[in-house]
Amino acid sequence: MKSLKKQRRIQLIAVAVVALIAATALIGYGLRDGINFFRSPSQVAETPPAPTEVFRIGGLVAEGSLIRGAGEQISFAVTDGGATVPVVYTGVLPDLFEENQGMVGTGSYINGVFEATEILAKHDETYMPKEVVDALKEQGVYQEPES
Repeated sequence: MKSLKKQRRIQLIAVAVVALIAATALIGYGLRDGINFFRSPSQVAETPPAPTEVFRIGGLVAEGSLIRGAGEQISFAVTDGGATVPVVYTGVLPDLFEENQGMVGTGSYINGVFEATEILAKHDETYMPKEVVDALKEQGVYQEPES
C-alpha cells in the first residue's frame, strides 16, 4: 500500500515537472519576437549584429546630424561618446526629439546603418532611459542633470 502512494507521488511530481517545462517553452516561444536586447553605439560598432536581429540602441542624438528628408524620412546619428551610429527612420518623431537629447530606437543594423522602426525620446528635461545612462557612464560622458 505504501509503495502505491509513493508511486503516485512520483508520477504527480513528474507530471508537474513536464507541465512546468512545457509552460516555460510556450512562454519563451510566445515572447521570442518581443524580446529586444539593448546595445550602445560602441557595442554596435565593436561587434555589428546580424541584419535580421531586432534590437534597441540608445544614446544621445549627435549635434548637427539631424536631417529631414523628403516625406517622413529622417536621418540622424546616435552617439555614446565612444562611437556614432547613423540612424534612418521613416515616420513621425516624438515632439521632444531633438539634438543632444537622449533617445532609444528599435530596429535592425543593415549595411552600416541602423534602420529604426520605432523611436522613443525623453519625456521631460531630466529623464533618460537607464540603459542609455549606463552606456554613457561607461564611456565617461554622462553628466548628472542639474536640479
